[in-house]
Amino acid sequence: MTMHPSLKNAAKIEIQRNVLKRFERVDKLKEEGRWKEGDRGFGLPKTKPE
Repeated sequence: MTMHPSLKNAAKIEIQRNVLKRFERVDKLKEEGRWKEGDRGFGLPKTKPE
């Protein structure tokens, strides 16, 4: 069975996500120096994706 033409280029496309997962937000906060060890993972401040 052949692959549909619209799916061939799907692997090459990188989509910019506008929502980060919790661990990605924590990593970003650590880079910015806004996260300390022992801080809770709930109620995190907003972060903008790159």
